[in-house]
Amino acid sequence: MANERLSTGLEQLGLKAEPQRIGRIEQLYRALIRWNRVVNLTAVTDESDFITRHVLDSLAIHPYLHGDRILDVGTGAGFPGLPLALFFPDRRFVLLDAVAKKIRFVRQMVLELGLTNVTAVHARVEAYAERAGFTTIVTRAFAEAGKAFTLSRHLLAPEGRFLAMKGHYPREELEDLTPGSYRVIPVSVPHLEAERHLIEITPTDT
Repeated sequence: MANERLSTGLEQLGLKAEPQRIGRIEQLYRALIRWNRVVNLTAVTDESDFITRHVLDSLAIHPYLHGDRILDVGTGAGFPGLPLALFFPDRRFVLLDAVAKKIRFVRQMVLELGLTNVTAVHARVEAYAERAGFTTIVTRAFAEAGKAFTLSRHLLAPEGRFLAMKGHYPREELEDLTPGSYRVIPVSVPHLEAERHLIEITPTDT
């Protein structure tokens, strides 16, 4: 049943449900549950919920990724970065978090899943430096959009995009953003009735 949920969800998102990728998602789930017994990584432990709330929720933003250098700020247990890296091997991903135990898990998953396009970094985003800017920076359950953008803006490439994944329409967070610098995109996550939105911020010179 969980595999069927994943396969139909991927189809709705326009992604191929290749057996190898399905197997790696299953591998990621088993490892997450195993680690979660010792290290508190997630409250989502049911496999169907994992597929919907972690995997499909992560992959639902793929049409809005810009360029080929992606930074996942506050990645936690690797979402959305790990699922996106699995399905977009031609893009480079840096998964960053300030919590060491979470980055240890992500690094282990990078090894076990054979993800040669992922680097896991233990650092605070405001202290992290990267010579080549990122074409997309994405956050999920990290901070309010305005604060997250301010903390990570130094890492954004010229004409890059900042994406903040949100639930219900983030009306209050928009009050702190510069008018004309952002758009709010409704996002449909397969098998999920709850609302999802994406705040896309384009840096301005003002």
